[in-house]
Amino acid sequence: MPSARLTIDPHFSIGPIRRKLFGGFVEHLGRHVYDGIYEPGHETADAEGFRTDVIDLVRELGVDTIRYPGGNFVSGFRWEDSVGPVAQRPRRLDLAWHSTETNEVGLHEFASWLDKVGSDLMMAVNLGTRGTLEAIDLLEYSNIAGGTALSERRIANGRIEPFNVRMWCLGNEMDGPWQLGHRSADDYGKIASQAAKGMRQLDPDVQLVVCGSSSAHMPTFGEWERVVLTHTYDDVDLISCHAYYEERGGDIGSFLASAVDMDGFIESVVATADHVKAVRGSSKQIDISFDEWNVWYLERYHGVDKIEGIDNWPIAPRLLEDVYSVVDAVVFGNLMISLLKHADRVASASLAQLVNVIAPIMTEPGGPAWRQTTFFPFSITSRLARGEALRVKLDAPTYETEAYGEVSLVDAVATHDAEAGRSAVFLVNRSTTEPVTLTIDVAALGEVAVVESHTISDDDVYAKNTLDDRERVSPKPNDTARIAGGELTITLPPVSWTAIALA
Repeated sequence: MPSARLTIDPHFSIGPIRRKLFGGFVEHLGRHVYDGIYEPGHETADAEGFRTDVIDLVRELGVDTIRYPGGNFVSGFRWEDSVGPVAQRPRRLDLAWHSTETNEVGLHEFASWLDKVGSDLMMAVNLGTRGTLEAIDLLEYSNIAGGTALSERRIANGRIEPFNVRMWCLGNEMDGPWQLGHRSADDYGKIASQAAKGMRQLDPDVQLVVCGSSSAHMPTFGEWERVVLTHTYDDVDLISCHAYYEERGGDIGSFLASAVDMDGFIESVVATADHVKAVRGSSKQIDISFDEWNVWYLERYHGVDKIEGIDNWPIAPRLLEDVYSVVDAVVFGNLMISLLKHADRVASASLAQLVNVIAPIMTEPGGPAWRQTTFFPFSITSRLARGEALRVKLDAPTYETEAYGEVSLVDAVATHDAEAGRSAVFLVNRSTTEPVTLTIDVAALGEVAVVESHTISDDDVYAKNTLDDRERVSPKPNDTARIAGGELTITLPPVSWTAIALA
């Protein structure tokens, strides 16, 4: 059995864990909104038509901030369609996902849903087919108390108090040729700077996120960030990263090491942002909003699910409804470890998405809602990771991957909340065949005990939770965890994700 060693010391802080790191993402896409969070005829629906069983699961998941309404959807979105009397709202063709948008759920309804789930709104503005004026108008509608045409329109539409949206995304994936209004880095940087300046003239305290690359594998990656930040450095607070991972061609070893790619992505964007900072002689630091990340079987979408045809514009089609396995959950949990390992620069992150669409929560129309395997690493990490992220010393065996070369068999991060006297350790074993015996030096934490331990693993790494077997996979206590003489020992099963809480 391979063995590894980990040392935890609360003095070695990476940085404070900002709660926006545990964000989500709701896009008008597939069955995410309609038949997902909203189903008026469902037995659990509240007076506004929102499924309360889904609300309960979103609350359990522990998402702090939710990005809305897209995604690719936002680049063709007219925000005015989503406010006012529902019966008078226009139906529009959504070119991004080749669907019909009814606008039955709009800004007011979604804000009400956010109140129910206890999350804040992170709004994206359309810089694809629209521009600065529309972004300022939406900000005025959302954040001005009253006395102007747009704020009074909001009040007339039933919302007296402002929405007070603090975080705004300046478009979405504008580096992507698939994006409506796709621009070069130079052109996008100019319009993003104009929009940002205008929005700050109206509300100086908003947090603004400029579009970075939609993937570290885009041909413009790196240069896109440099050019865009050269235009916008003084105008924005964060730059976005997007990344999705899937198992390709049966290469499970590389898939299990996906967080290596995420680590490199983050570090490259930080280096580029700091280069622009140095060139400008600025004292300001640009942080990262990793506002789209997940496991997504994108090849499956392009091969099977894609909707086409000029007369084929369905409402709420079944799109991107990936069913996640144990190995997907382990990779997912490892991506969360990567985000925590960069807590000094990743200020915000949004799991894409929340319900039905590449989501931790699934629903059946008129039927149940249930947790996918990826639900558990998110909900547990969100609950346990408090205080500061810690830089750990890890000595572990390595293995060879086709995609990333030699990588560690184990990955880990720790967190420490000095005020509460609690710590947590998050671990993955990437071996497909062998358990790993891990020894953790916890002496620097003082006298501690294991208060919780959770492991996700299964003899069948492709086991899933489905409509017919909704509880096939769930985390189990790891009873191998023992503390003696300032050391914690634990056995990590093959292809597993583990969380340990100490107090």
